Amino acid sequence: MADVRAVSAAELMALHRDLLRGDGTELALVDAREPTEFTQRHLLYAANLPLSHVGLEVAARIPRRSAPVVVCDDGGGEAAAVALELTVLGYTDTTVLDGGIDAWAAAGGELYSGINVPSKLFGELVEAHFDTPHVSATELAGWLAEGRDLVVVDSRTRREFNRMSIPTGRSCPGGELVRRVGDLIGEGTTVVVNCAGRTRSIMGAQSLRSAGLERVVALKDGTMGWELAGLQLEHGRDEQVPEPDADDRQQALAAAVAAAERCGVRTIDRDQLSAWLAQSDRTTYVMDVRTPEEFAAGHLPEATGAPGGQLVQATDEYLVTRGARVVLADHDGVGATMTASWLIQMGWDACVLEPDWAGEPESVTGGNDAAEAALRSRQPPLPYDPEDAEVARAAMQGYLDWEVALPDQYARDDLVEFRFH
Repeated sequence: MADVRAVSAAELMALHRDLLRGDGTELALVDAREPTEFTQRHLLYAANLPLSHVGLEVAARIPRRSAPVVVCDDGGGEAAAVALELTVLGYTDTTVLDGGIDAWAAAGGELYSGINVPSKLFGELVEAHFDTPHVSATELAGWLAEGRDLVVVDSRTRREFNRMSIPTGRSCPGGELVRRVGDLIGEGTTVVVNCAGRTRSIMGAQSLRSAGLERVVALKDGTMGWELAGLQLEHGRDEQVPEPDADDRQQALAAAVAAAERCGVRTIDRDQLSAWLAQSDRTTYVMDVRTPEEFAAGHLPEATGAPGGQLVQATDEYLVTRGARVVLADHDGVGATMTASWLIQMGWDACVLEPDWAGEPESVTGGNDAAEAALRSRQPPLPYDPEDAEVARAAMQGYLDWEVALPDQYARDDLVEFRFH
């Protein structure tokens, strides 16, 4: 430990308060333990980055090497090892949390369990704030049986949809919903948005409602709720919601403009982006929120692929340096603007890059970067063993109960704040 500087729990709490004030403070908070230990208890905004992942992932997740980095563990020595590795890689302001996460708890700080907790907490608060309507699995099964005019869209990744899906559902990852759903519905059509659990169902449904569609509901508890109700999922399907026609594209653009005005989403040009990237005292993330296929076909050389719905669902995986700028890019501004509108409400300084870059071949490169591929390839784990039905049911219910209870911790935690528009 003699080779690594330490920061106290009280000092780290003061940094969190500076971040809430938005005074220009940046902080990358890293938990150096292995994922199985990390998920048991950790600081809310800690990004899991064990030593075995540092070399491959850190450049994409913490792009500015002079950003303040605090590394923590639970006393096992992992934090010092990761901090020393970061120093070797050129990170110049790296410290460890003295006493680890137990010292944080002893000082009155909250410890959370689970993965992607900031995003899942935010989703629960979105549902409560906007009163996002939902339908239960048994109700939806009844609607399908009676032939009601409805469309089921799955807001997870295409790969997750292929693994398991609601009958009649179609894949439409969350960042694409506002762009694509309009082409599927008539005057009396109800749109049901599902994911595996709760967050992406809520966020997808509320995105569509905020875009002006009224007959939209979230499937309560997603595919887990479907299974817990004794209903059968489908497997191996690949039906996707198609690209919109010209009229629906215009409606989606209008919805994005309204979201930008409501949430204060700014648009910047390439010159501004270049100026920001040249700054040595402020972090700027550039995130391409299009589909993985579109990103692989060509993207800005500075960009990391982060499909919009996944970026909001897993901010801690992509955006580790809090207080950083986040510039979102796509080819028409719709997905980038809707994503920015949510990130702003989560406390991020997010804006949209003018989409004219997509027509400049000299500005676009193909994507082979190993670090970006590692981030994009993560398959979200099932929170249960699907081969054991009883264990699976108990685990699914436990997972859903955990998610619903997150706002109780938020109410106790004075070091986090979301601001809705």
